Amino acid sequence: MRGAKSAKWVAGAAIIALAATACGGGDDGKKDNAGKGAGGGTFRLGITEPVSIDPVNAQESEGMVVARALFAQLYDVSTDGKLIPKLAESGTSEDGKSWTFKIKAGTKFTNGEVVDAESFIRGWTRVAAKASASDVSYHMAGIKGYDDLKGGKSDTFAGLSAPDANTLKVELTEPDFEFDKKTAHAAFSPVPKVAGAGDNKSFNDAPIGNGAFKMQGSWQHNGSITLVRNDDYGLTKAKLDKVEFKILNPANGAQLEYTGFQSGQFDYARMPTPQLPVAKAKYEPQGQWYSAEFSGINYLVAFNQSKPLDNADARKAISYAIDREAIAKSVFQGMMKPATAFLPPSFADTYQAGVCTSCLKQDKAKAKELAAKGGLKPGTTINFGYNTGAGHEEWVQAIAAQLKDVLGVKVKLDGKPFKEALAAQQEKSANGLWRSAWTADYPTADNFLSPLLSTAGIGEDKATGKAQGDNRGRHSNPAFDKLLDQARSEKDATKRADLYKQAEKIAIDTDQGVIPLWQRSGYRLVNNKKFDNIKMDFFEDPTLAEISAK
Repeated sequence: MRGAKSAKWVAGAAIIALAATACGGGDDGKKDNAGKGAGGGTFRLGITEPVSIDPVNAQESEGMVVARALFAQLYDVSTDGKLIPKLAESGTSEDGKSWTFKIKAGTKFTNGEVVDAESFIRGWTRVAAKASASDVSYHMAGIKGYDDLKGGKSDTFAGLSAPDANTLKVELTEPDFEFDKKTAHAAFSPVPKVAGAGDNKSFNDAPIGNGAFKMQGSWQHNGSITLVRNDDYGLTKAKLDKVEFKILNPANGAQLEYTGFQSGQFDYARMPTPQLPVAKAKYEPQGQWYSAEFSGINYLVAFNQSKPLDNADARKAISYAIDREAIAKSVFQGMMKPATAFLPPSFADTYQAGVCTSCLKQDKAKAKELAAKGGLKPGTTINFGYNTGAGHEEWVQAIAAQLKDVLGVKVKLDGKPFKEALAAQQEKSANGLWRSAWTADYPTADNFLSPLLSTAGIGEDKATGKAQGDNRGRHSNPAFDKLLDQARSEKDATKRADLYKQAEKIAIDTDQGVIPLWQRSGYRLVNNKKFDNIKMDFFEDPTLAEISAK
């Protein structure tokens, strides 16, 4: 995300985050690591340069998979969206406003420091502090004292306290009966004292965590990141000896992963979009094809407050002009499913198919009618940004062609490496459209609606005008914001789901704040000849701690 995985942004097109894979290149000998997890081996995969691997600002798929391997939070999430206790023995609240978490005693960071309630307070405070300028701090916006900490008026988090070593108390400004789910995000990791401020480069490049793996050396920017098993991990230990991330050229990262898998360099790979059917035909019979449906969405950011898309009619015209079904069949060879909602089908309590009226089918007449009404005249130039090297080029070009054909507009394609693409979206001058995708950071509708569509999610820096949050399109509607507040404070789960549905209707149908495209399907090449138990988790990351060499 950034991701959300920020939340988490995802870089890939058809499959959006990292998937577990294995092909050639891994050690194939089993090892006896008594008490340390049997299996051993080195698992190799390719990524593009992350924004950050430190929880203080880890946000997209590439950085989040590393951060989650290095740090353990209070909770994890099962593939079906259920909270799994990790370091939390319990998390309770009677009113949704005062939360108490009991923390598992006896675990440590890899430098020997104890993981306790104070280490969680230290980590959360570090993320929210003004000096950190974190893009993911908004996940903590509901905690009392956040605004003062983020604004530099305080250096402590008023809503956090530790009555004893293993008890963490959290006071929120308003009730949020799903707050415990949010703590599964990497931003809520504990950190040791040595972490210091958010701009501590030595820690940023070689984080000292409490997770299943630890750093071997430092992050070699644009080169590699190497992790080794943390044999002192306080929970179930990893089986792999080592995980090697090779950082690839963002201009053709997906192709390099695919080529690397074929040559035996990598044990996992994404593929360029045109290669999906070819790869499936070749590798599925060999048991090296992995596919899954995920809790995410592929969509277009439409910059709501900048011309030419500064009104709902113009944004709806764009949506009606897109033939999602045709692109899914031709470019994606039937491997993508058109989205008619923003929330994913896996969120059964809030999913409402067809809530995005303009997404149901291409309607050229309606598109032209709304374009005229919204001032989107033929010949208007629309900037269309996307991140390079992840297989987006073909479908981005297809959409551009449809917009030209239906609306007579000029589409200026603007491809950038992922890290640069995320930064470009933050600029106040950003306008037009931007390719985007989001996968859930935690299993609640709020994780999609709040960061991506709420006024608070814009997180605008008053000095520069940059959007520091994940609402890059700057959608803002007081009625929508109010419904989110009501949903969080509603104790009854059924009523809470209904409020989220109402909010989605406003943002996605009435306002067309963003433009849904396709549901999130994941495809990866995996080699189960050398590794066992290769799976993808709720966050679309490989289950590194569970993989073992055969």
